[in-house]
Amino acid sequence: MIEFKVVPRKATMGKMKGKMVYIAAPKGQQKISPEMVLERIVRETSLTEGDARNVIITLRNLILECARMGTGLDLGDIFSLRVNVPSKMEENEKDVCAKSLKTPKLTLTWKSPVRKALKELQVDVDNPARKKKSLTPAPSPNGEGSEENPGPQAG
Repeated sequence: MIEFKVVPRKATMGKMKGKMVYIAAPKGQQKISPEMVLERIVRETSLTEGDARNVIITLRNLILECARMGTGLDLGDIFSLRVNVPSKMEENEKDVCAKSLKTPKLTLTWKSPVRKALKELQVDVDNPARKKKSLTPAPSPNGEGSEENPGPQAG
């Protein structure tokens, strides 16, 4: 579960530009450290810590190699990576060259099990302004005081 808090921010664009707006911001991001990953792999598999460390190093080297070569990488039901090199628009066909290419990016696409897990993520926004109870209750549309139910009548 990720917990959020309400923070004020000045809008810099859009229809509310210049106004003070409120957004939900994470209270703190929890992370699993590399050491925790190694411990879990060792605990849940028959690999030793050295074997698990070598697997992670090899995976890192594969990702670096794919990035250098411009090839994609498919990691089964976890994610796939591909290199994306966008191009600038040129007015003339003859102007398109290597300088027309923008900075290469890695595009990560999560596979179905991970996307499903993200949909199941639980969130909670700690908003004190919503928790305050008003001293005067809001009138109900068909409750006491409406035309259909005028409430107590004098005389």
